[in-house]
Amino acid sequence: MHRRHESHASNAADRDNARVTTVATETSSRPLTRRSALELAAAIRAGETSSREVVDAHIEAIERVDPRLNAVVIDRFDAAREEAAAADARLAGASADEHLPPLLGVPCTLKESVGFQGLGQSAGVVAARDRVCERPASVVRRIVDAGAIPLGLTNVSELTLWVETENRLYGRTHNAYDTSRTAGGSSGGEGAIVGAGASPFGIGT
Repeated sequence: MHRRHESHASNAADRDNARVTTVATETSSRPLTRRSALELAAAIRAGETSSREVVDAHIEAIERVDPRLNAVVIDRFDAAREEAAAADARLAGASADEHLPPLLGVPCTLKESVGFQGLGQSAGVVAARDRVCERPASVVRRIVDAGAIPLGLTNVSELTLWVETENRLYGRTHNAYDTSRTAGGSSGGEGAIVGAGASPFGIGT
C-alpha cells in the first residue's frame, strides 16, 4: 500500500512537471509583446531573454501603433534603454540567493498626471504645459523600486475630469481596437497602449 501511494504521488508529480513544461513552452513561443508583466519578469530572471530585448520590443511596438492611437505623449526611450542595460548587468552579477526586485527589467507606462520626476505633468491643461514633476508619486516610486522601467507617459482627459481622453494640449487618444471609437477616460492613454500590446502594464487612476 505504501508503494502504491508512492506510485500515485510520483505520477501526480510527473503530470505537474509536464504541465509546467507545457506552459513554459507555450509562453516562450509567444512574442515578447504578447506576454504578461509577470511572464516577462520570469523570462528575464531565467535568462530566456534580456531586459534590453523586452524594452526594445515594446518601444518598437509603441512606435508602430502610436501614430494612430496618440496614447504616449511623452517618451523616455533612451533612458529606458539605459535602465534595461543596468538591469541586465545587475542580473548577470547576482548570486543565486540574492534577493532581486520582482519586476526587474520589465517595462511599463504611466498616466501623465500621476507624476514622474523630471517629466511633464500638465494633466492636459494648456496653461500647465511647462509644468515639470518635481517628486514622483508614491505608486511610481514603488514600481520603480520593484524594478519596473517606465517607457513614457500616456494621455489623459483634461484635468482627468472627463470620460474620454482628449485635451487641447495633447489631442485625442483613439481606441486600440477601433480608432473611430473613444479610448475612454480619464486613463484612456493607458488603456489604449496596453490594449495595443505595446506596454505590459501601466499605472492609471
